[in-house]
Amino acid sequence: MKWQVGDVTITKIVELEVTGGTRFLLPQATREEVQKIDWLVPHFADQDGRLTLSIHALVVVTPEKRIVVDTCLGNDKQGRRIPHWNERQGRFLEDMREAGFPPATIDTVLCTHLHVDHVGWNTRLVDGQWVPTFPNAQYLFGRVEYEHWSRQTAREDMITVLGDSVQPIFDNGLAELVEWDHRITPEVRLIPSTGHTPGHTSVVIESRGERAMITGDFAHHPCQFARPDWSTLADVDPAAGIETRKRLLGELAGEPVLVIGTHFSGPTAGHVIADGDAWRLVVDERNHPG
Repeated sequence: MKWQVGDVTITKIVELEVTGGTRFLLPQATREEVQKIDWLVPHFADQDGRLTLSIHALVVVTPEKRIVVDTCLGNDKQGRRIPHWNERQGRFLEDMREAGFPPATIDTVLCTHLHVDHVGWNTRLVDGQWVPTFPNAQYLFGRVEYEHWSRQTAREDMITVLGDSVQPIFDNGLAELVEWDHRITPEVRLIPSTGHTPGHTSVVIESRGERAMITGDFAHHPCQFARPDWSTLADVDPAAGIETRKRLLGELAGEPVLVIGTHFSGPTAGHVIADGDAWRLVVDERNHPG
């Protein structure tokens, strides 16, 4: 799946897509409540009220750079809280190559935040050592985000994630800590979207008068457009997350901005419109070829 925004192309590389079993993340999204949001069917939920979620990377190609935004789960990782996220043996890198993006051709990796499903393919296991998957890339981590998680010595799961997916990048001299408003290219910049994590960022793309936004996890699922008060159990500051969702969705509503969800399944992208006291995502059929 690919989108064109001016001179920039964005390509989705899927690692994992699931239907159902999402209550661990969004406990308020019961089947009964989801069925009340009829526009979620068929792209983002089924008729039984089960949500569909995706874990994917987005490869942003500008005239100057090839940027991978968020690197999913990775293979061979251990110590993950979700059992089937451990010891994975998926074909993510093969899919990247087949899409025209061999790892050596990537020159920038951006992690919107440092949760396990956004940093996994930063590294791969070679002869028992974690090495950078994208050896020619500069890896961008938010300074606030990195400093926050580096202090969380009681979170064994995050210590593990940093150890196998982030620290090796620093050890190999490929890491750069950036601020919330960092500009990667003339077309691609970051904006703060905190709440899910303290240093969370989203990505704004602007080229030739066209605009797009990659959400990161300020919304895990389009159901949170209809119910911005629904927080995930992974949110560090749920109240701030609700405030961020309402602010950004209010700013996006009615604007010609293609919103590309980091965990949105199926067509993945659309435009935000107001819907009573909340919002909905309208899929643009022209922007998802098949």
